Amino acid sequence: MAFVLRHSMLLIILGSLVLSTAMGLRHGFGLFMEPLSSELGWGRGVFAFALALQNLVWGLSQPFTGALADRFGAARIIVVGGLLYALGLLFMSLSTSELGMTVSAGLLIGLGLSGTTFSVILGAVGRAVAPEKRSMAMGIVSAAGSFGQFAMLPGTLGLLEWLGWAAALMAMAAIATIIIPLGAMLRDKPSAKTATDLSLKDALNEAASQKGFWLLCLGFFVCGFQVVFIAVHLPGYLFDNGLAVQVGTTVLALVGLFNIVGTYTAGWMGGIWSKPKLLTWLYLIRGVVITAFVYLPLSPVSAYLFGIVMGLLWLSTVPLTNGIVASVFGVRHLSMLGGIVFLFHQLGSFMGVWLGGYFYDLTGNYNTVWQIAIVLSVVAAALHWFINEKPLERSQSTTVTP
Repeated sequence: MAFVLRHSMLLIILGSLVLSTAMGLRHGFGLFMEPLSSELGWGRGVFAFALALQNLVWGLSQPFTGALADRFGAARIIVVGGLLYALGLLFMSLSTSELGMTVSAGLLIGLGLSGTTFSVILGAVGRAVAPEKRSMAMGIVSAAGSFGQFAMLPGTLGLLEWLGWAAALMAMAAIATIIIPLGAMLRDKPSAKTATDLSLKDALNEAASQKGFWLLCLGFFVCGFQVVFIAVHLPGYLFDNGLAVQVGTTVLALVGLFNIVGTYTAGWMGGIWSKPKLLTWLYLIRGVVITAFVYLPLSPVSAYLFGIVMGLLWLSTVPLTNGIVASVFGVRHLSMLGGIVFLFHQLGSFMGVWLGGYFYDLTGNYNTVWQIAIVLSVVAAALHWFINEKPLERSQSTTVTP
């Protein structure tokens, strides 16, 4: 028992460090949009498309990296993902063409993120802890990712101001290599097979037959749309409205700081109350907060308040969403099924970041995308209200329960 507890704690710590590093580096990408686009003579749409592709590649590859992690354990996947992440940042620093930026920031980093972030890490954690502690454990690890966003963002700005965008990206590539030894030490074990476990094909068929699974996917699309649009375009939005660039950095840092509280609290609350209902209220509150930010007078104070409140709501969806998947379908194929749900999150991320750049270049402002984000909050709230998190019942003779 003591050995199992120590193993679980070590896995949570290592997983937290990997996620903190991967998400911390990613959280600062929005700071590079203005200096990089200006120096290279691009519109914001070029860099926005590269980051949109990054989120799309991340999402499309996530079910496959998740399935591999379910079968072989997370360690190998994290090591390969860390290597791709570091190479992507290195090549990104050397890119002076649109194609080079698309391949490095889009393809390589997207693949790297798929092996070093939520679905792989939370799948390993979900398999290692008892069911009654699963939501809390996922909240702790997700909070660590939030801490990375808070802690590394000021450093990213410092590197950018000190070294310029290209050398700053090289320094970030060196930091990303830390993921490789951390992943090698993360020795999780795939779940032992039981009589009622499904094959990979049957697990996919079972999930596809459940209405709640698709509602969860569509709801997570909204999360991706909102958070990545804000993370990438908020610094530019504030700068366009006359606020100093340091204000945008501080707002994103506040998002990361208060996200620590939000994700931990969401994980704790998910162990007590209905996770779908919590998600409904979370999206409704998001919509109110975004509406107030966009339509009330903008100032540094209002921007900081927006960062604080959005931080509480930022990745609070992650432990709740993955917790629903684990509750309904079990942990045998958790990384793979969680990866499918996360794919929809990344489809939303692609649309949010790309539409932000597209409409900005078209109209000179972000008004249309803010309005879409508000409407989507109401849609997501309605979708989650009808999700049932009761575990599916299986028998040895019947592998899929309608």
